[in-house]
Amino acid sequence: MEYKTVAHEAQDEFVEKRSRFIGYIKPVTTQEQATEFIAEIKTKHWDAAHNVSAYVLRGGGIQRYSDDGEPQGTAGIPTLDVLLKEELTDCAVVVTRYFGGTKLGAGGLVRAYTRAAKVAVDAGKVITMTLFAKLKVECDYSFYGKLAAFVPESDGVIEDTLFADDVTVLFRVPNAELETFRAKLADLSFGQFESTKTGGIFDRTNKN
Repeated sequence: MEYKTVAHEAQDEFVEKRSRFIGYIKPVTTQEQATEFIAEIKTKHWDAAHNVSAYVLRGGGIQRYSDDGEPQGTAGIPTLDVLLKEELTDCAVVVTRYFGGTKLGAGGLVRAYTRAAKVAVDAGKVITMTLFAKLKVECDYSFYGKLAAFVPESDGVIEDTLFADDVTVLFRVPNAELETFRAKLADLSFGQFESTKTGGIFDRTNKN
């Protein structure tokens, strides 16, 4: 299971016919976080002509947008469409516009808000989040070196290692590779050691 979002909060801007467009983006996971981010930008740019917003959340499949006074269909929907076309979720965008005195027309507004959302997305860096299985293996010291090398070879990440009479290695591997990992672990240890699943977590994939 995977989904795409942005790595971090970011912004970028441009000027179109003397109107200044500033695109902001931030990773969010709840409606509360999204609305707080939108309110923050609106407060920061209280003197702007418009603060158009859109966000998409995985939880509940929520999609929201606001034209914030721009003609219907020219601002909020194009902003939301950028997120949808990029297949992004768990993120919010706000496009601030300072009017420069020249009207852009409906088509011009659509193009400008689309561009502003896109530059914000590019600044935030699109990443792929993958579901990882959190695992634990208890082994003897003679096998520990092989296990420590095997986990990263399987696109896994070691999170902690506990040394006592035996060694306990806590790590995660992509959920899609879980059965393959367990089969290879059985072969590598001649069936002596096996992994115990302790949970799951979404995290960035190594390809990012």
